[in-house]
Amino acid sequence: MLDPEVPDLGQVLDALGSSLLRPLTALPERPVPVSGVLIFERRTPLPPAHDAILLAVGVGTAEALELVGSAAEAGYACLVVKSFGEPVTELTEAALRSGLVLLAADEAVAWHHLDAMLSSALASAARFAQGPGDPAIGDLFALANAIAGMVGGATAIEDPHRRILAYSTLPGHGIDEGRRQGILGLQVPDAPDHYDEQYRTLAQVRRTCRFPALPGGLPRLGVAVRAGSEVLGSIWVVDAENRLDEASEQALFDAADITALHLLAARAAVDAVRRRRADLLRRLLTDPSSVTAVAPRLGLDPDVPVAVAAFAVASSDADEVVAAHAATRLADLVSLHCEAHYGRPGCALIDGTVYALLPGGPSPNAHRELVADIARRAHGALRVRIQAGLGSLVTGLRSIASSRADADLVLRALTERPGDPEPCQVATIDEMWAGAALSELARILAAHEALPRRLGPAIRAHDLEHGTTYASTIRSYLDANSDIAAASTRLSVHANTIRYRLSRAEEIFGVDLADPDERLVLWLRLRLGDQLG
Repeated sequence: MLDPEVPDLGQVLDALGSSLLRPLTALPERPVPVSGVLIFERRTPLPPAHDAILLAVGVGTAEALELVGSAAEAGYACLVVKSFGEPVTELTEAALRSGLVLLAADEAVAWHHLDAMLSSALASAARFAQGPGDPAIGDLFALANAIAGMVGGATAIEDPHRRILAYSTLPGHGIDEGRRQGILGLQVPDAPDHYDEQYRTLAQVRRTCRFPALPGGLPRLGVAVRAGSEVLGSIWVVDAENRLDEASEQALFDAADITALHLLAARAAVDAVRRRRADLLRRLLTDPSSVTAVAPRLGLDPDVPVAVAAFAVASSDADEVVAAHAATRLADLVSLHCEAHYGRPGCALIDGTVYALLPGGPSPNAHRELVADIARRAHGALRVRIQAGLGSLVTGLRSIASSRADADLVLRALTERPGDPEPCQVATIDEMWAGAALSELARILAAHEALPRRLGPAIRAHDLEHGTTYASTIRSYLDANSDIAAASTRLSVHANTIRYRLSRAEEIFGVDLADPDERLVLWLRLRLGDQLG
């Protein structure tokens, strides 16, 4: 028989929901006790752990086959993998033979997030066996009422940014003006430095703290809500009559575990909604003809004016893994700020670029200011170079491809702009029209292999082979609007030397520098040489 103080795997999975963990093997009819969560480390032997959950971080399905046997021998109850679309039939059969429960995690959920949720679910399941009348996971207002009744005072649950996520509504609990103002704005009001000190104290200790009344207020009990080392928020209880005792302090401390599970589950639900919106936006950006089907699900009017903003991590010296991780975090930041500013519109990560849909703003500069603010914040948070491009404002979602193309062109032009790149680069299509046009011309010219190879590449190749300087001479001459004197000054050579080199270039490469069309195309191919390869 299962010890009532030992969590059951079925209870933990029920608490977390099926969106995070999906059983690949059927759960046994008997209870499966779970003692804790461990992360697999390739470089160290697998430690014995009776009835623990093992997270197979960075393990493919082939390697997981070996891990199943060794985990079962070491006493683990459950193995969690991410399949990323790979077949799992053989892996599932191996788990069934070994008696190990095999779970598949949602690929979009970070391992550290899953570890924190499992740890909190285990702690909460051991302390609070949820009964029929207990608050459902994620129902923060019901939880606030439950805590208020258990501790004995008006309760508020906050996130790390002091936003009030839920508050109790039980009658008979005294409150002060600070709580009234917080509930009205769902945000802890600005107050003296005492508030900052209180939050610092909560973050530093793992116990319930008692805080004296501030001017015009009432005393409070407070406790930080944690998942591992991460502070998820805090719980505050008003001690209106100065009668909350040590039992109340302990009850509040105990409530922090179940609150952590609620906060993590709520965050996972928000993440799931955000991912669904990102999928819809990705579909809209790649197939604008889907607007009729997609726009209602995004809550958007197909005819609303919109602009597309594109954000990218510009750290070319970072390896692929680091760049991919930074791009994912950038998508989270862009989504968070866009939701805060516009409400529902989200963002989508496509091939390393984060696209955000911005409904028509109250002023022409509104989008530009928002994009610049997001880019600055992202640079400060991620410590990598950020580039952001803003496309043109189009008349509706059916024209979204045009705005996205503009934003992509701006990003490309920022990348190709000469000089040392700035830590944070932001531009609109109107600001970068010349560079964007050249970038697009480079793409077109590079795709047309039928164009005579003597127009640029052949000249550069000749210079490399023979040690000549025809390419730089012609480029300087054309940059100077065909002014021999200006070109000779730029190159610090005699004007007659310039004339001789130009004459020889016409003979060797068969170009006619007197023809304006040939001059234009030749200048483009020399100007865009690095972009043409």
